Amino acid sequence: MGVSVLQRPTLVLNRHWQPVHVAPVARALVLLWNEAAHVVDPDDFQLYSWSDWARMAPRAGEPFIRTVRFNLRVPEVLTLTRHDRPRYNTVTFSRRNLFKRDHATCQYCGGRPGTEELTIDHVLPRAQGGQTTWENCVLACVACNSRKAARTPEQASMKLKRPPFRPAWKPLYDASTVRIASWSRFLSDAYWNVPLLDED
Repeated sequence: MGVSVLQRPTLVLNRHWQPVHVAPVARALVLLWNEAAHVVDPDDFQLYSWSDWARMAPRAGEPFIRTVRFNLRVPEVLTLTRHDRPRYNTVTFSRRNLFKRDHATCQYCGGRPGTEELTIDHVLPRAQGGQTTWENCVLACVACNSRKAARTPEQASMKLKRPPFRPAWKPLYDASTVRIASWSRFLSDAYWNVPLLDED
């Protein structure tokens, strides 16, 4: 998938190197320019200020921003200079985020039929007072959703793979549908249920 250079995701860490946000490159460069953050080189973990970073020529095949005077490397990871606390944001309930939480998998049969064949199912049906919340919605394939209809899983003799839950915030919920390979040095494997950014 193609992503414009200024819209590429940049992982933002706090001063303790905990992930707190994912920002587009355009925002990351503003933080760097204002001395609110430093670039982290994912290879050797060295920190760079704006002036240091601007003097470094892009590596072969690396994305960059062309300016009048020089080519600016695109940062992949930043660390904030003044922010200490981890981020405890709530994850907005949305179709996209539900697909991320449930890994695009039917929570009844375990199938992965594709986006067009997955629906949002209310575990306690709306006809029985069910709400549209993290704790009451799951992905279900069309066949399972039709079979369950306006019944609870118990009433339909169907079993959920896992109960629905409100997910904790992770960078993947801010990163649309892409990630950068170098982020694996700063995040655990639990974050990786989104595909790598296509560099082409």
